[in-house]
This record gives sequence, structure tokens and C-alpha cells, in this order.
Amino acid sequence: MLSGRQSRPSGDHDGVMTSCVNINDVLDGHVSLDVECVDRLYLNAYVPKLQVGGQVERFCKDHLGQPIASPAVIQPIGNRFRREVDAFAKAHGVPILHLKEPDRTRWDDRKLDHVYPYFERAEKARRYGVVAIVAAQEFQWVFSATKKTGSGAGVWFDWHKEERRVGTFYFYICDREFGLGFIKISTYFPYPAKVWLNGHEWAKRQARRGHLPFSELANGFASCTRPVRLQAICNAFGPEDVQGFFDRWIDVIPAPLGDAERQAGYFWELSMRPVEVSRTLVFDDPRRARAFFEALVADNVGVGRPHEVHAVFGRDRRGRTTAMPFATRIFSPGTEVSIDVRYKHSKVKQCLKEGRAYRIETVINKPADLRLLARLCHLPELVERARQVNHRVLMIERAGQGCAIGSALFERIHQPYNREGQRTGALRFGDPRAMALAGALCCVVHAVSGFTNKSLRGLVAGLLGGDYSVHQMTVTTS
Repeated sequence: MLSGRQSRPSGDHDGVMTSCVNINDVLDGHVSLDVECVDRLYLNAYVPKLQVGGQVERFCKDHLGQPIASPAVIQPIGNRFRREVDAFAKAHGVPILHLKEPDRTRWDDRKLDHVYPYFERAEKARRYGVVAIVAAQEFQWVFSATKKTGSGAGVWFDWHKEERRVGTFYFYICDREFGLGFIKISTYFPYPAKVWLNGHEWAKRQARRGHLPFSELANGFASCTRPVRLQAICNAFGPEDVQGFFDRWIDVIPAPLGDAERQAGYFWELSMRPVEVSRTLVFDDPRRARAFFEALVADNVGVGRPHEVHAVFGRDRRGRTTAMPFATRIFSPGTEVSIDVRYKHSKVKQCLKEGRAYRIETVINKPADLRLLARLCHLPELVERARQVNHRVLMIERAGQGCAIGSALFERIHQPYNREGQRTGALRFGDPRAMALAGALCCVVHAVSGFTNKSLRGLVAGLLGGDYSVHQMTVTTS
């Protein structure tokens, strides 16, 4: 049973007694704020018309006007892009940071550590724009060309994609709507790009603009005087806000593709990669939050099993086999404990934020896991599906506690009860006769015709493994 232990005075007994409090007691009576919001987003920016070799041929011949689609035709674009980045940094006083080692963490936290001081200064001065540029070497899927020759004097190049370590520029931006975000552009053809944003920061700025009082939690909200309005702000976040960020800044920063390429149809479109959708429940007392989450971890190590994972993600397992590993990962980065459950490329994380808030976070790394398309216009569908996952996680964990008896009800059953002068006997949990009676009642609870003392006595005798008299049956609950 998922429970914490706490002491409370009893009105019917002297002194203080220890009573059982389950997950439903805590969630129903001690949550001061419950808010759902899109958290962090990481998006691909790709050029749809530059994905296969034949499209490269068309780009070189039709758009650039070159007779042969060769690397010599493509290379000047990347070189120009590098020169423009240097010129942009000098003209605007933007530092270019060179990291010694490539950072392969998902959210580029190490880069953020380097950049954040520049962002804080810009935010304090209300100066919006590029605050820093990080130059890095990373693995990207780019085009390579293999030289081919025919039987005559003809020469051509076979273009194919491969993963190579190439130069990349991160443009970290202080944006009026999102705060800190970045656009990352590779220096190699077809110049794949990425966009990173934070939905919680967007919601905070909208709340401030609307004069809605709130206090902050680490990447979230700790309290709000008008939670319904706050949830409405979070619900308003959509694809147009993300596209607006990209459109605002792609025309400001240097880019290998310009107006001529845009008019010819060779420009970036956005698709979803990891998208985090969270639900945060803030407790009214940190000690309840800690006891709740410690018990949650202890009693839900099986949530990674196949039947529970498929129930969480709303997938039907009948007739299907899945090669994915099923497991619950419980780990402690520092002093915080987290629970991770994976489903294909996606996962659900549960953690305690700042010792006072319980967060469920569904991370969709591949929209196809939920049978969704990846283009940005499908973001509302993905958010709705992820919210359903968050709700099912909590529903399953609460349903698992449906058999637990709440503290008030436990006291009424376990102790003799007086009301309006009428005495009710106690059901003494732990006593063999009382537990046998409870088991017998479970056997007949579904019976439409009811039960008698005689029929119930036979079941109790069978559970006890011996004779059970009418007198014993009558005084069992006395």
C-alpha cells in the first residue's frame, strides 16, 4: 500500500495515534496548484526540397545555374556563411565561444552554462537579440559526393547523405516572448538546423504581460492567485508562437540560405523532435510532498512493465510484439530522485521539483510513437496526446491505491464507534477471525440475492480451516 506515516490527534482517544495516509488523501486535500504546460521543445529545421541526390542536382543546375552539381559549386555557400558569422559578431559585439569538447547532452546544458551570464546581462538591460554564438563540431546528416566517370570523358557526382562531424553555429537569442532560445545551423550542405525553446518561459512572460501574479518554480510555477487564467495562458501556446520565433530571427542572424533561395522554395521548415509536456502539482506543505514522492517511488517500481506502459500510452498490445526493453529506471542525480519509464523512443519522467512540487513529464522524442506526424502544425495534437499520458500515469497510480483505506475511514472501522448513543462494534484488522470474515464478505459482495448468517459462516470456517460456531459468528465484530 502506498502510504506515508503521520501523527494526528484522535477525538475518540486520549493522546496521539499514528494513522495511514495514502496517495488519494494527499492529492485530494493538499495540492495548492495543478498546471499543465508545454515545457522544452527541440525542433528540426530542414529543407524539404534538399533531401535526396536528385534534388541536389536540380538545385545546382536550375537554381545556381551550374552545368555540373559538384562540391566546388556548393562549397562557396558554406564559406560565405562562415565569413558572415564573423562579420555579424564583430558588428554587433557578440562573443563567439569555442568549446573544447563537443557536447552530446540532449539539451546542451553545458553550452547554457557558458551562455547564461550573457543572457542575464541582456535580460537585465532589456536588450533583445543575439547574446552569444557558440562554435562547435558536431555530427550531422549532410550530403557527400562521390566522383563518377563514364566510358567517355563525362564526369558527374553521386550525392548521398551520411553522418559526419561538421562545423555548427549556435545563435543564442534573448527573445521578448520566449526569453532564452537558440537556432543552430550547420555549415555543411544542406545546412540542417535546430531550434530550442522553453514553453514555461513563454507562459511566464505572457502572465507578466497580463499582470497575473505568480511565484516561480524551477522551470515552472509555484503559486498563482488565479490558476484558471494561468492554465488558459498555457493552453494558448501553439505552433504559430514557435514559427514566429523562427521567422523573427532567421532574417536577423546570418544564414546560408537567403531570400533568393526562399523565393525558389529552398528554405527551412520545422518539424518536432523532443517535445516535453508537463503536469505540475504543487503541495501546500513540503513535508507532504517528500513523503508522497518517496512512497510513490517505493510502490511504483513496476510501472515500467509492458501492460502498465501500454496502458499509460494508450496502446493496444493485442496481437503485437514489441522488441523494446520494459523497465522502470529510478535514479538520483544529486539529491533529487526521478522515475523514468520508456516507450519506444519516448518516455515519462516523474520527479520532485524543489522539494515541494510533483511533476509528470511526457517526452515525445518521435511523434510516430503516438502515430502522429512530425511537422510543427501537428503540435496541438501531440500536446493533447502527451497530456492524456500524464493523466493516465496519475490515474493508474491513484487506482492502485483504491484498495487503501483512508485515515478517517480506518479509524471508524478499526475502533468502536458511537453516534447518537448507538454503539457500533469494531472490525479488528489483524485478528484471524476478523480477517476471515472480511475475506468471506468479499466472496459474496457480488451476490444479488444477498447472504445469511448460515451461508457466510461456512465461508468463514473454510478460510479459518476449522469449525466456526454460530456464537463465534455472532460476536466476531463485537
